[in-house]
Amino acid sequence: MHALSHGTTSAPTTIAVPPSLHLPVIEAAFPRQLHPYWPKCQEKTRVWLLEKRLMPADKVEEYADGLCYTDLMAGYYIGASDEVMQAIADYSAWFFVWDDRHDRDIVHGRPVAWRRLRDRLHTALGSPGEHLHHEDPLVAGFAGSVLRLYAFLPETWNLRFARHFHAVIEAYDREFHNRTHGIVPTVDEYLRLRRLTFAHWIWTDLLEPTAGCELPDAVRKHPAYRRAALLSQEFAAWYNDLCSLPKELAGDEVHNLGISLITHEGLTLEQAVVEVRRRVEECITDFLDSEREALRFADDLADGTVRGKELSTAVRACLSNMRNWFSSVYWFHHESGRYMVDSWDDRSTPPYVNNEAAGEK
Repeated sequence: MHALSHGTTSAPTTIAVPPSLHLPVIEAAFPRQLHPYWPKCQEKTRVWLLEKRLMPADKVEEYADGLCYTDLMAGYYIGASDEVMQAIADYSAWFFVWDDRHDRDIVHGRPVAWRRLRDRLHTALGSPGEHLHHEDPLVAGFAGSVLRLYAFLPETWNLRFARHFHAVIEAYDREFHNRTHGIVPTVDEYLRLRRLTFAHWIWTDLLEPTAGCELPDAVRKHPAYRRAALLSQEFAAWYNDLCSLPKELAGDEVHNLGISLITHEGLTLEQAVVEVRRRVEECITDFLDSEREALRFADDLADGTVRGKELSTAVRACLSNMRNWFSSVYWFHHESGRYMVDSWDDRSTPPYVNNEAAGEK
């Protein structure tokens, strides 16, 4: 199946989308957008990765642009100031590098290195300014990213972001335990953990500096808003599982919705693919319903006051970007070299990763 991508080039390119991954409703109902700052953002993130020593220079040169990390964020956080967009893009690139370090520490049996990193990230989250020159580039890069993100909204937002990311670190630790012990979580256990390892609430939190407005709890936790936010993230996580299943099976992974379905529900690989796809499509349908409810909620917020108008506008901006997340995630999975396992020399070893642990070279 072929579809037009309007991503990283000035002219549309034809991307081959395998039938099992092709979602016509995304291509028809979720038109793709890209932040106008994207070309500069990509360039600056590439430089940032080098300056922070997060990827070796040869890997940045060969793989950074093709991994499309900035494309993913630039397709999501539309309307962000250039400064906010750059901070989010760099943080996202850091997140992918962290995810790769976590994976390599598992694959190469480095529990001590992982626990050290886990503890350092927890500490850096509470005092990022004190960790800008940490010996581990991953810790220093994280501290710098967090400090930049903390500059955009009040302290209450910063504390919430930190609380959410502490939970993400702990979820990565549980995944480390599961993978090193060969434990495949049940479907329900996996779905709960996936919301944290995919950082659902982190990406949702970042909608607020993009909109230039911290949302009060009464707005963020309103059922219509919260459900729309959750569904946009669930779609992304489960579509990622669908696309990464071949890579993760090749790498003896245990953390994938398809693998949980095969192990605990007795499904064949083919049946698991069908079931994950069904859940992905259901997310899209349910989001469209939730989006309508959330837009009505946004209308209700506009009560004639200045504050009401501000909140209504911010909620609409956040909802618009939740919608953008669908198309950005979809195309990312078909453009990024992160999922092109058939082109790798070793299907279980991504060519863009550094296999050495920090401090153990």
